[in-house]
Amino acid sequence: MIGTADILLFNADGQVGLNEDLSVPERVPARHAVYLGTLNERPCFVERAADETESVQWLEIRDLFSQVPDELYALIGYASQILIWRENHRFCSRCGAKAVPSETERAMVCPECRLRNYPRISPSMIVAVTRGDELLMARGHHFPEGLYSVLAGFVEPGETLEQCVEREVMEETGIEVENIQYHSSQPWPFPHSLMVGFTADYAGGELNIDPAEIEDAGWYTADRLPDKIPSESTIARALINDYLNRIGAAK
Repeated sequence: MIGTADILLFNADGQVGLNEDLSVPERVPARHAVYLGTLNERPCFVERAADETESVQWLEIRDLFSQVPDELYALIGYASQILIWRENHRFCSRCGAKAVPSETERAMVCPECRLRNYPRISPSMIVAVTRGDELLMARGHHFPEGLYSVLAGFVEPGETLEQCVEREVMEETGIEVENIQYHSSQPWPFPHSLMVGFTADYAGGELNIDPAEIEDAGWYTADRLPDKIPSESTIARALINDYLNRIGAAK
């Protein structure tokens, strides 16, 4: 039997359960728990919590940034993605047989046709487009009230990340861009994205938003940003902060 270990519990709403001091519950993992690896030399598991789970705080993953150590925050995001992937691949997508976990790698294997499904990662780009000292910001239909951010979108099969930047900006706003530069990336477990951040310069065109994609868009200056912008935990905010720092250095 495995001794006490760090167990990450998730409820049906995808919220993580932590103790009152925001630590991970310490107990023997259930038979169906999924092994994640180690953190501080302790084995870590994730499982979907049963109704009778001991009292814990149920918290949204997004709200935990800066409240827990970076290593734990990263582990929570990883655990969420692995749990969702396992639950979504219980059956073979090719022949319908019940899939089983591989004994040698992180994969769900069909015992009938041998199809292997690996954890899904959906690459997406996010870009800060600038025109002189102005930053292009937009508001999506699903955003919280009043929130504006920089543009983002999923990569299509057969295109590069840079091509995705050009296409998404054009489709959503009618703007052409140039000088596309890589900035940084961020795992985004909502539910299984990898956000790849870029900066780009305005190259031409007038704002002409796609109403099916976004609700509003506009050019903003450093002293006139929208009242509500993404939180410090996001790569979107890192791109906005980078813009502000560059504008500050230029003045």
